[in-house]
Amino acid sequence: MVIFERLNRLFPVWAVLLAVIAAFVPQLFTGLAGYIKMLLVIIMFAMGLTLSREDFAQVVKSPWPIAAGVFLQFLIMPIAALLVSLGLGLSRELTVGMVLVGSTAGGTSSNVMTWLAGGHVALSVSMTMVSTLISVVATPLLTLLLVGQSIDVPVIGMLLSIAQLVVAPVVIGVAIHHFFGRHLERVEPALATLAMAAIVLIIAIVVALNAGRLATLGPVVALAVIAHNAIGLAGGYGLARAMRFDTRTARTIAFEVGLQNSGLAVALANQFFTATAALPGALFSIWHNVSGSILAGYWKRRPISENTDLESNVTQGR
Repeated sequence: MVIFERLNRLFPVWAVLLAVIAAFVPQLFTGLAGYIKMLLVIIMFAMGLTLSREDFAQVVKSPWPIAAGVFLQFLIMPIAALLVSLGLGLSRELTVGMVLVGSTAGGTSSNVMTWLAGGHVALSVSMTMVSTLISVVATPLLTLLLVGQSIDVPVIGMLLSIAQLVVAPVVIGVAIHHFFGRHLERVEPALATLAMAAIVLIIAIVVALNAGRLATLGPVVALAVIAHNAIGLAGGYGLARAMRFDTRTARTIAFEVGLQNSGLAVALANQFFTATAALPGALFSIWHNVSGSILAGYWKRRPISENTDLESNVTQGR
């Protein structure tokens, strides 16, 4: 298993390397676009194999971290999107696209990065599901309040997607873990490597599919997206620590806040606005996977020390 652990430590290297290759030779990966959902299911299933019912039971018993994470999600990202857009003087169409990205729920990438970084996976999955449900109302409301634009969120499609890509594979994985948990402990590094390979391939596919747009985005839009993502990651972590959550929980909240369901933002922008409004979401889809993988690799190499009794008590809502 040592070889798997070594491969896992190089996760950021593989992510950046495949992204660069896909940008210059997109035809290597564009034909794999139809496999993105399958790859996500594989990742979530592998993740579920490492989780137990007790992990989720503990989260349910202590809902405060979920509430705090979701609150920060819909506070930091929409406001940051608007402020960054105004600060960089983006056009109205691009500003709408930025706000759309900031107003969506956390993406499934947050679950993967949390797992690979050694965060609280059950908490991450729970936050993603809760934020997705809330986004049915929050996404159109925030977009209307911040940029004065009304949109209709595809509620049924979004809920079915989260059920198929997150809930079902995780639940099946947890069920198998319940019966074969002792045997699965031996292969956890291999499961992490499988998930890492899948997310790296997804990054390459997403980059390849948007390779033609990269040249048209311009440095200002790229800067806006990078700044927006960085504010989400740093703000999520910093404010979680300010709330006196332990390091593991703060890392988990950081990923949930900073990694958005940008695919939905692209779809909404294309449906209700213009192709220009979809550009921030398209670039965010690429960048948040790359930045998330780099941060996950960084945190993975810095294991979390034992939390103090005070931190644990706050996290558990005692």
